[in-house]
Amino acid sequence: MQPASLKASSPLLNPKISSSPVRIASIELLHLERTVLGIPVFHRRGEDGLYFIRTRSTDGRVGLAVAHERIKYFYPILKELVIPYFVGKDARDLESLIDGVYTFRSNYKLSGLALWCCVAWVEYSLLDLLGKVANQPIGELLGGMIRSKIPVYLSSLRRDTTPEEEVDWVGQRLAETQCKAVKFKIGGRMSNNADAMPERTERLIQLARKTYGDQMEIYADANGSYDAATAIEVGKFLESEGVSFFEEPCPFDEWEDTQQVADALSMAVAGGEQETSLPRFQWMMKHRTVDLLQPDLTYNGGFLRTMRVVRAAKAAKIPIAMHNARLGVDPIYMLHFASCLPTDYQEYNARPQKPESWFTPDLMVKDGSLSVPTEPGLGIQIDPAALRKTKRV
Repeated sequence: MQPASLKASSPLLNPKISSSPVRIASIELLHLERTVLGIPVFHRRGEDGLYFIRTRSTDGRVGLAVAHERIKYFYPILKELVIPYFVGKDARDLESLIDGVYTFRSNYKLSGLALWCCVAWVEYSLLDLLGKVANQPIGELLGGMIRSKIPVYLSSLRRDTTPEEEVDWVGQRLAETQCKAVKFKIGGRMSNNADAMPERTERLIQLARKTYGDQMEIYADANGSYDAATAIEVGKFLESEGVSFFEEPCPFDEWEDTQQVADALSMAVAGGEQETSLPRFQWMMKHRTVDLLQPDLTYNGGFLRTMRVVRAAKAAKIPIAMHNARLGVDPIYMLHFASCLPTDYQEYNARPQKPESWFTPDLMVKDGSLSVPTEPGLGIQIDPAALRKTKRV
């Protein structure tokens, strides 16, 4: 079946957000140092603090979003090539603005994760603003919430553990959260067929299955560790252990190799988290490169671009499971997106997440699910004292 076009067709945003223009007066990047107010912040690539995108409309309304750690590399693109395009525009035209920023100042020449992450952060702050204007959560702006709880699977990001350590540590998290599915890292990450340690993959998956039993859904993520031949061999082993899907068996942009693996295995092959191009998503669907698509909201430029991917995937009968391996505020974006999609488990970092003093709601998994915020916009309440301590970047 051919996928639907990923170009704009019917509107994605509720046209009744406001009868009056919501003119964008300013968009600021704010930084809060980690040590201020004793805020604990975990980042895999550094602990230099929190970054906020704050949008103000001409009538004084405020939208606020939180960026992840890569903004410390990308912020010149955000400030010089993305923010200037949006200032002065009507936020109600957000979908056309997301398309228009692509050609602004030749941004298409930078197309990729660095550009689209910046666009996503701006979009999140604008959706927060629009949600407050409409007095609705974002799921309602995108067609209507169909569920208030989102089932999640635990995603362990570790390759530095022995199989015994990993199965024990993840087992504790499964007991705490009551999740019914878990994903392990296998291979060595873009490692040309090398494992993280000798025989770790085989021992890990076998021990996990033996320990957790046949009722536990187990997924495996190779992060591009293998060539096609080796991936097929590993995939056959995973199938024998009842693993439900095999993510990124080959380097993420080696689509033909990935397709060979998908064609050779009866289990689902997953991928798409690194993709930032709508035409390439369409190519993947047309050629059935993967059996399960995993777009990342931020990498792909935000809610509206990713909703186009989901619409096309639905037409092509390819299931979707959103990629989200970060803690902090990031799961909130996934929750709002998944609230209006009848999809299966969404990804959730297996590291312990404790309530943090600088924002609410707390994002604690209960009975294998996370609750969708129902307050207007993103539903994030940032401690005003923390915001007062921020500095403009």
